[in-house]
Amino acid sequence: MMTAPGLALFYCGLVRRKNVLSVMMQCIFLMCLMTFLWALYGYSLVFGGEGPWIGGTRYLFMHGVDASWTEKGSQLALFPKLTIPVMTHMLFQGMFFIITPALICGAFAERMKFSTMIVFMILWGTFIYCPLAHWLWGGGVLTYGSQHAKEFSAGGALDFAGGTVVHISSGVSALICALLLGKRLGYGTEPIPPHNMTYTAVGAAMLWVGWFGFNAGSALCAGRLATCAFAATHFAAAAGGLTWAALEWIYRGKPSVLGCCSGLVAGLACVTQAAGYVTLMPALVIGAAGGAACYTACNMVKAHFGYDDSLDVFGVHGIAGTLGAILTGIFAVRATGAIEGGQLLGLLEGGSVLKAQFIAVAAGWGLAVVGTFVILKILDAVMGLRVSQAAEIEGLDLSQHNEEGYIFI
Repeated sequence: MMTAPGLALFYCGLVRRKNVLSVMMQCIFLMCLMTFLWALYGYSLVFGGEGPWIGGTRYLFMHGVDASWTEKGSQLALFPKLTIPVMTHMLFQGMFFIITPALICGAFAERMKFSTMIVFMILWGTFIYCPLAHWLWGGGVLTYGSQHAKEFSAGGALDFAGGTVVHISSGVSALICALLLGKRLGYGTEPIPPHNMTYTAVGAAMLWVGWFGFNAGSALCAGRLATCAFAATHFAAAAGGLTWAALEWIYRGKPSVLGCCSGLVAGLACVTQAAGYVTLMPALVIGAAGGAACYTACNMVKAHFGYDDSLDVFGVHGIAGTLGAILTGIFAVRATGAIEGGQLLGLLEGGSVLKAQFIAVAAGWGLAVVGTFVILKILDAVMGLRVSQAAEIEGLDLSQHNEEGYIFI
């Protein structure tokens, strides 16, 4: 629902007509590719062991991943009391492994070789996503309450549904991609308008609905915690959309569909870490802050520095993920979920949670920047990153896939 059709429609409406199918192909192909890698070794690298830096071989090639329910609880090492089958957990977590690299595609849309994109995503998923996900979710150095976190990161960071694992990693990596690939031909000298905002609006609505599974599903149960995350997610999306539209109205005279859609996605991305840890009024604040920060990043910061992040992946996901991590450290209540209510975690634990959130942000940024830079530099030397000028002018639909999309009205 989120990657295809949601993200595929959201992205393809923002590019020019000659590149619509290339964007859709990237999203759909990555659903296939990343599922394959997840089955072979990805799930095991994240959840197959409780070492500080990477998982183990426990679930390699899906060994031990079954669909049985037991009264004794799950056989998943990190969640011995899990009330869902390990196979269900594997499929749910696989969705994160799919959508995170798909988000990055928006940064290099309309100019990256498809063959290079494939190799880049294999390496990125293996050496950036899997370690980071293990650090925060798999019992590693940042997993809240783990023994390793007590030694390395002030007790561990909170990331309920992937604000750091998904949005910081993809958004920051997207910025590196945009900088190393360079600007699209004509960027800054000729108009490059979105070709079909209807697609984008429909895609944004699908993302909003899909995000309920993204965040509420991260409770790993159908209960009070999932309900809390569901409501916080919805409130933040609404606040983000309203805030972005209001800022456009103030600074540009009129609100736009694209602005409202971008704002709701910013609100969703900003509340992702916090969804299960905050009450509803802070969720509104987090969503509004995400909308305002991302509006500023996409319309002012990007213009000032002049980089071509085609579909504002860094401006929305990177910025919202970073801000959301910090705001989670401020507004989170008991780590067992916002349903417990009470004092803020920062007050309960002497500020250690906020400190851990900053450590997680630094870790996510550092791994994404260094890892993405190294991978892209190697691929540029071996394969080349960018299509030829002629291929870019022709459009990636034809030059990379020998197809042409048609718009039916």
